[in-house]
Amino acid sequence: MRLLLDTVTFIRAVKAPELLSKKAMGALEHPEAIRELSAISICEIAIKCAIGKLDLSKEDVLAAIAGFDLRMLTLKTNHAFHLFHLPLHHSDPFDRQLIAQAMAENIPVVTPDPKFRLYKSIQVIW
Repeated sequence: MRLLLDTVTFIRAVKAPELLSKKAMGALEHPEAIRELSAISICEIAIKCAIGKLDLSKEDVLAAIAGFDLRMLTLKTNHAFHLFHLPLHHSDPFDRQLIAQAMAENIPVVTPDPKFRLYKSIQVIW
């Protein structure tokens, strides 16, 4: 099963794995799980680091991607087109793009963010 990690889930996995829920950890550790991280999350992390909201180096991120055996999900045109009809339940532009990707790819999202659950067409794991 494919799983899309939300940015906050990835950050918690790297910096404070004890903050992951048991259900999230179980899904991520499942032997058949294909864990994916969006390139959008890399952008969000880089921007937060640049403005001083987060302390993660490029090397830390690369090491975590390899260590967690994450597959990268790129932003595709069909993902972006989902944004035209996405309800405004969430105002964060990074999260809206992740939600659009999850919809387009039909991938469950691993996130503690309750606003993701407002989008009935995606499955949230937490």
